[in-house]
Amino acid sequence: MSNAELHNTEMNNTEVQQLRIGKSLVIAMDGPSGSGKSSVSKAVATRLGLAFLDTGAMYRSVTWHCINANIDFANATAVEAAARTIKIEQSLEPATEFVKVNGIFVTDAIRDPKISASVSSVATNLGARAALVRRQQDIIAASDHRIVVEGRDITTVVAPDAEARLILTASEEARMRRRGLQLGGTQSAAQLAEQVLARDAKDATVVDFQRAADGVYTVDSSDLDFEQTVAAVINVVRQCVNEGPTA
Repeated sequence: MSNAELHNTEMNNTEVQQLRIGKSLVIAMDGPSGSGKSSVSKAVATRLGLAFLDTGAMYRSVTWHCINANIDFANATAVEAAARTIKIEQSLEPATEFVKVNGIFVTDAIRDPKISASVSSVATNLGARAALVRRQQDIIAASDHRIVVEGRDITTVVAPDAEARLILTASEEARMRRRGLQLGGTQSAAQLAEQVLARDAKDATVVDFQRAADGVYTVDSSDLDFEQTVAAVINVVRQCVNEGPTA
């Protein structure tokens, strides 16, 4: 689903639902590639009046920087230093997407297939991962702990004390189909498999993002459309904060 379509979908839905007014409400969402967690997280953030953090964009930003600065991904120390020192700016508004690295707009550039093909080199660098986790936790604190955060290790490492923790998953077939649509049909089946399945396999060597830890709910969207998935996630959030399921 494109940003414009997502925005229109959100605008056509009911007004913002306020939960835990004046209190913290961190929603942590993990999931494999192509599960729809970015689009769903944005919609949930909009409907609950929360900030939104796409942590994957941070890993992509470091990857973009390394490629453009000719930093060898095999040089773990250099990659970690990049993750620790570069300036990353990104919108926390779910309806607005922009990312800047050292003052350069990279919103579109970090979604390029060559970034997707290399991002696991950053994601599996434990030093870089630790540096980005610290940044993510600082952003959560700066948002007054009212934010939806999505990524790979959010429920267990970045925000283990979040009020609601979920894994959004889907079958391999559904995830491949969705990623293909997201990329406008520009990728072959082999390229999609590399971006979705192979990347998940690489990232799984350093973080378990497909198996729910204790207290983490699982939402399987394989047979759900977008609206149904968003509703299912909000139902889980309401249950987690003892405000009951939506009607």
